[in-house]
Amino acid sequence: MDIFEQQTNAQTAIIIKAAKGEIPADLVIKNAKLINVLSEEIYDTDIAVSNGIIVGTGKGYKGKEEIDVNGAYVCPSFIDGHVHLESSMLIPSEFAKLVVPSGTTTVIADPHEISNVMGLQGISFMREATKNLPLDVYMTLPSCVPATDLETSGVDLNSYDLALLIDAPWVLGIAEMMNFPGVISCDSSVLSKIQLGLEKHKCIDGHAPHLSGKDLCAYVASGVRSDHECTTEQEAAEKLRLGMYLMIREATGARDLEALLPVLKKYNTRKCMFVTDDRHPKHLTGHISGMIKKAVQNGINPIKAIQMASLNTAEYFKLPNLGAIAPGYKADMLVLKNLESFEPEMVFKNGKLTAKNGKMLVDTNNSNPPRLRGSVNIKYLHIEDFHIKARTDIVKTINVIPKQLITKRTDEKIALKDGLAIADTQNDVLKIAVIERHKATGNIGLGFVKGFGLKSGAIASTVAHDSHNMIVIGTNDEDMYYAAVELVKSQGGKIIVENGKTLAHLKLPIAGLMSDKTAQEVQENIKELEHAAKKLGCKIEDPFMSMAFLSLSVIPELKITDKGLIDVNKFEITNLFV
Repeated sequence: MDIFEQQTNAQTAIIIKAAKGEIPADLVIKNAKLINVLSEEIYDTDIAVSNGIIVGTGKGYKGKEEIDVNGAYVCPSFIDGHVHLESSMLIPSEFAKLVVPSGTTTVIADPHEISNVMGLQGISFMREATKNLPLDVYMTLPSCVPATDLETSGVDLNSYDLALLIDAPWVLGIAEMMNFPGVISCDSSVLSKIQLGLEKHKCIDGHAPHLSGKDLCAYVASGVRSDHECTTEQEAAEKLRLGMYLMIREATGARDLEALLPVLKKYNTRKCMFVTDDRHPKHLTGHISGMIKKAVQNGINPIKAIQMASLNTAEYFKLPNLGAIAPGYKADMLVLKNLESFEPEMVFKNGKLTAKNGKMLVDTNNSNPPRLRGSVNIKYLHIEDFHIKARTDIVKTINVIPKQLITKRTDEKIALKDGLAIADTQNDVLKIAVIERHKATGNIGLGFVKGFGLKSGAIASTVAHDSHNMIVIGTNDEDMYYAAVELVKSQGGKIIVENGKTLAHLKLPIAGLMSDKTAQEVQENIKELEHAAKKLGCKIEDPFMSMAFLSLSVIPELKITDKGLIDVNKFEITNLFV
């Protein structure tokens, strides 16, 4: 992956001679306004490149190829510091087609989603699928597979499993340590994963929403150095003060940049970076460039915004030759017309023009990822499996907060029929089920959710963080049953049904998480899902993204897994009925 590791003495000699101007560089970008994130200034210069490496800046360089940008801005290309590629529902080659033209040429991927389904085989799949792309994909190793023992995962990855891959050059560390209760309670299996990363001098990413005070100090002291779960200025400031890197997230379902803008204006930004975490295809074309644009529009200095999208991230992940334009750095560069839109006119990867005016110039279709086994394995279903026998008429209900991953518990009066608790569409209290889909255990967690607004039908998906069991929300048991059966037939996907008929269906046969179709085809399917959701009365902009996090048992307050309703604050299974 790294061009520096493959460099011979002869190639180094050529680089030195080109830097001295004794021989022509491979490429010279003329008349650039260089955005220097090292010195935090902008000035006029030329940029010389040889063997994919920047060899020099300054006037007078000659190149085999020369491109005059006529005073346009040139900056380092962007790095996404934390992303789950699987959340795009695209194979990596299709993901690259969307993000590279907008200026992202490196991502730090956490294959946590596919690992929960396929384990080490899933990580190997992602590694093979990301080779030979005009996008550098580094990885961190999933630390929480499963995230907790409150759900059933496809596999269980321990420190011995992770040790098999930790020395790989494309592995940069241990991924988000979501089990912060395990860290601060000194759970030996959790600490062994942190120790593995520390012994190899690699990063330990964090994930600790609302953790504060002495518990947060203990979490940081263990070796965790970053967090992408801050949603308030107070939380972010506390973590910065303790030396953590602040990963500012703009995902499809959780957008935190606006709330954290005061932090960027008030505090040192050198430990801040931009990440996307989980994004659907329609939100990929803007990617990191869109975050920079939003930050600058809200008063952030453009040099610092670009620095957060490049140098800061590279330094945190110990990628010393990435994130800036200076001699010895990888020639990953962007040509920007202005410092307002941040839409690149040209994208250079390893010194090669890779995208221009929003269009890819290189073919990404030569990627040929290996085949994976089917992953939707559930015990034979019956409609009766969705029945909830009423104990009282008051239930603990998951209350969805728009554009947030956290939920609130509310106690709702539920509708009753023939001794069963049923959905109440008048009060927007719908039934929710999580069906174990890895080992055919027959586990089904049942509960109620408020905030989706469905008036009829059901929606279902095999994308449900973190273990990605099947999740179904509906107004009636018959449609919920039908939706679940259809997802088994397609070996994964997202579906909307009404009265026993399919209104829209996006098939995700790769681990139940990703499509084997093009980005355009997937986007068309998503539009059909969105249209069908509105037809059923759904009032959430992206119901599938919101639904996917309702089973995430590490983010407060009330969630649901295949084992039942989860009180995240107490970290335990709780009774549905009050």
